[in-house]
Amino acid sequence: MSRIVINKTNNPRPRPDQNKLGFGKYFSDHMFLMDYDKGKGWHDPRIVPYAPLTLEPSAMVFHYAQEIFEGLKAYRTADGSIQLFRPWSNIKRMNESCLRMCIPTLDEDLYLEALTELVRLDADWVPSAPDTSLYIRPFIIATEPHVGVHASSSYIFCIFTSPVGAYYAEGINPVKIFVEARDVRAVVGGTGQAKTGGNYAATLRAGELAEKQGFSQVLWLDGVHRKYIEEVGSMNV
Repeated sequence: MSRIVINKTNNPRPRPDQNKLGFGKYFSDHMFLMDYDKGKGWHDPRIVPYAPLTLEPSAMVFHYAQEIFEGLKAYRTADGSIQLFRPWSNIKRMNESCLRMCIPTLDEDLYLEALTELVRLDADWVPSAPDTSLYIRPFIIATEPHVGVHASSSYIFCIFTSPVGAYYAEGINPVKIFVEARDVRAVVGGTGQAKTGGNYAATLRAGELAEKQGFSQVLWLDGVHRKYIEEVGSMNV
């Protein structure tokens, strides 16, 4: 028996043209939520209609960037079935990010159940056109209303989904890459191994500069000598 309570929407969202999806612009009908506090631990797993979250202005995520996220995809195959790509790897990586950012880890079996139930419920949102998929975005944010630097005592875990096309306008064709020699993506002892928003905020300046010069992505050099290749922002090198 599922541990997840499901509340289906009464107002389905309009489906976008799957040949004009872009990336990250449309969102499916439902989302998964689960809460954490020190007394109950992770509790109240549920799937509800996609809607805004309510947070206090003093929620610690806004001030100290205690949050993490993941990204994976579900694909519609030639026979019409839906497949998740390596969900266990994303689940384990998210728990590793939790440990680095002082966030309570998640039960991996419940996490996988949440992923599969959410995708099953919104199966009609998984596109079938070439180079399309259903992008899945799990994240955890610190919600304790407090101003002061320490690990939060409360969190929200959320998963939402988005039908997407290719991430780059070029699709799978070659892209132009800008080599960044000033800013760095990660340093030894930092949070580079965690998938946390602050790491990405630090890349925006170089990303904007690259875009203005006609490049699609940034190639990051090491944080000490600025001559060894580290990575490219959103692709493997």
